[in-house]
Amino acid sequence: MQGRQKALIEAKASVLKALGHPTRLWMAEQLAGGEMCVRDLAGSIDADFSTISKHLSVLKQAGVVADEKRGKQVYYRLRVPCIIEYMPCIEEVIRNSVQDRIDFLE
Repeated sequence: MQGRQKALIEAKASVLKALGHPTRLWMAEQLAGGEMCVRDLAGSIDADFSTISKHLSVLKQAGVVADEKRGKQVYYRLRVPCIIEYMPCIEEVIRNSVQDRIDFLE
């Protein structure tokens, strides 16, 4: 692997790693519907504000989300909304894997 290619692969892995945690993936999927603040997210998941903020920080550092402070609230949005468009492909991988296991057992 060459220098630029390696850097790109590492950057892609960083984004996937950030989305690799169930809570962060859920947050990204929620943000696909539009911007939200920590309070909005906290109302839908069993986690405290500091935990949610830490997860959002990881997503922000990976470039998945952007934030904007408005008064006392910080609103988050997907920086590039198409990031969620790969989910149907992931779901297809899951379906195929399950089907392979079923076929193996028959």
